[in-house]
Amino acid sequence: MTPKAETQPIVSLRERILSATDDLFRKQGIRGVGVETIAEAAGTNKMTLYRYFTSKDELIAEWLRGIIAQKDAEWDELSATYKGRPEEHLQEWSRRLAHKLAEMEKRGSILHTVIAELPEPDHPARRIIQEYKRREHRRVKRLCDEAGFQDANLAANLFYLMLEGATNCVQCVGTTQIGEHLVQLVDMMIENNRSQGRRRQPL
Repeated sequence: MTPKAETQPIVSLRERILSATDDLFRKQGIRGVGVETIAEAAGTNKMTLYRYFTSKDELIAEWLRGIIAQKDAEWDELSATYKGRPEEHLQEWSRRLAHKLAEMEKRGSILHTVIAELPEPDHPARRIIQEYKRREHRRVKRLCDEAGFQDANLAANLFYLMLEGATNCVQCVGTTQIGEHLVQLVDMMIENNRSQGRRRQPL
């Protein structure tokens, strides 16, 4: 009896368009790639592409939603793994970011690239990023509350400054140094918070 050949997952045309968009935008930038180029890379034509995405701006926004969905999924996974352990959650978050900096050193943060290439404040992609950043900051603030920081808002802002600073500085300072220092700073904040907590405990 002849063994059945393994079947490859069927990729829809919409998924092919988004995959081609991701590859081209990352390599050539958003402004440097036209809809016709994306359609050709996806094995279709511009008219068919517009049946799925009515404009390039809509395509950009949907591509960006996919990237942010992956980031949200990773945060949810961390939340489940470190449930009830907010300090460990923050430490693992810093280590994962440090690991990703090598990729950022080559081409920078994709979200920062989008903001740089789309200066219009009302562009749908910029609104998507702003909503994500606010959501991410609220998550960090909630962890700081749960971890018992005396000033949770200040702690959240400091963590977020380190996050943004690391992704902005990596191309000028280098992956290894920024990654190591990011982890060290987060660990120092966590240890300082633990020490303060011990001092506040009644004898």
